[in-house]
Amino acid sequence: MASGRGSNLKVILESVAAGACPVDVRLVISDKADAEALQIARAAGVAHVVWMNPKDYQDRAQFDAACADLIDHHGCQWIVLAGYMRILSSFFVRRFPQRIINIHPSILPSFAGARAVEDALSYGVKVSGCTVHLVDEVLDGGSILAQAIVPVLDHDTRESLHVRIQKEEHQLYPKTLTRMVEQGFKIDGRSVIWLS
Repeated sequence: MASGRGSNLKVILESVAAGACPVDVRLVISDKADAEALQIARAAGVAHVVWMNPKDYQDRAQFDAACADLIDHHGCQWIVLAGYMRILSSFFVRRFPQRIINIHPSILPSFAGARAVEDALSYGVKVSGCTVHLVDEVLDGGSILAQAIVPVLDHDTRESLHVRIQKEEHQLYPKTLTRMVEQGFKIDGRSVIWLS
């Protein structure tokens, strides 16, 4: 699921095409008609690329239910959020427990939410980074699958730091998806335990 440029989707699809990430991308859904992610998915040959207009549904619950039904229809085991900018409803998250994965541009639990990079700079941290995590009903609150550190430089701007964080995201996301498929994991409290 993606809402924007699709840079993380693109690196995942490239990793799949290169044989480095053993997943079958069956479906890409966007809530934005003009999302570059849709073009990227079509160009990569994803079989089902769908724009779902939230305005076609009475409320968020109906929109999420329609998305969930489509995901089930295509037999998707994992739901990978790649720049999907809508907050998922509790209904959606409960329908796919421990099956929704997201990447966030901070070292969670620090700086959750849409302003993570700006908040890290405002706080004056010396390191930031990115986190791949399972999605639960708390915004950016699910169990952590993987993290990568990015140093914050003295003269960083939101843009300069975000570019370096995205570079790490583009490495971490496909590697984490590969690890999930090849190793599997279990949850112990909040901790992710890799199985092999």
